[in-house]
Amino acid sequence: MKLKKLICIVMISVLGVLSFAGCAKKQDEKKTETSSEASTQVFAMDTYMNLKAYGKNAQKAVDDAKSEIERLDQLWSAVDKNSEIYQLNQKKKMKISDETLELIEFAKKKSKESNDAFDISIYPIVELWGFPTQKYRVPSDREIQKLLKNVNSQKIKINKKTNVVTLEKNMKIDLGGIAKGYTSQRIAKIYKKDGVKSGVISLGGNVQAIGTKTDGSRWKVGVQSPDDTESMIGAYEAADEAVITSGAYERYFEKDGKTYHHIIDPATGKPSEKDLKSVTIISKNGTLSDTLSTTLFVMGKDKAISYWKEHSKEFNMILVDENNKVYISQGIKDHFSSDSDFTVIKK
Repeated sequence: MKLKKLICIVMISVLGVLSFAGCAKKQDEKKTETSSEASTQVFAMDTYMNLKAYGKNAQKAVDDAKSEIERLDQLWSAVDKNSEIYQLNQKKKMKISDETLELIEFAKKKSKESNDAFDISIYPIVELWGFPTQKYRVPSDREIQKLLKNVNSQKIKINKKTNVVTLEKNMKIDLGGIAKGYTSQRIAKIYKKDGVKSGVISLGGNVQAIGTKTDGSRWKVGVQSPDDTESMIGAYEAADEAVITSGAYERYFEKDGKTYHHIIDPATGKPSEKDLKSVTIISKNGTLSDTLSTTLFVMGKDKAISYWKEHSKEFNMILVDENNKVYISQGIKDHFSSDSDFTVIKK
């Protein structure tokens, strides 16, 4: 059986449906339950989310997870006037929740480590391109440069004693490039707290595996082809870890024959034009996986590989370059399969 068909079957059996970032329509919540299985599908953080749990407390775990997703979504929406992030962007200085503080602090750290390839203060430029409202436009270089001078997450001031965060006058932040990974990590903790040792979470294509399947085998996660949403470039067998992908295909628009995607390079204020089509990050830490999938995409292949070699104990990766060549880090070679050739990157 061809890999494409195999992985589609596996993913449907695990998640019910395939779900990817960028979905904009709300779907009715669905629940199914047996004595040892529970699942639900919800819409939050601008994407479809599928939760599945196994065990005697499966339904409680799924219900608790749903409540947590809704709570976190309320905190971090950049467009909801009642959210903490929206309020912080307006007021520039305010006391925030522990979760929001933790995310901002983590984002600043990773921005510094990556020489600003990842920066949550890029939001005004994301707005300029029209991605939050889907009112797309190609801004002039002058417009971009005017806003780009305010992009620098290291200027965000954090008072850990008071939980007060202060932004520069013309600065706005967005946690969209990190929030779903943090959320999946929180849900994993909820599952385990409720006694669930087997489950899987898909947050708009971000997959978090809880333990293994009930038969002890690993969860098979398909890695989507950047050129064809109906096919996969390979499959990774996950166990108790997050598998998160960023790619130019997730959200984009076309203007005068050119495609503009949503992953903005903080150095240029324009969609990243490096040599990668997609980056998949695998680690025990969902927040890290989400952050690095964007970061390494902006870095480009060579810098991404160098970064992995320096931090190989923290994560593994699957890269697809502009020529559709697939590269995987050596730490996952025993659990990755593909119908096509791929290159194993060694330390």
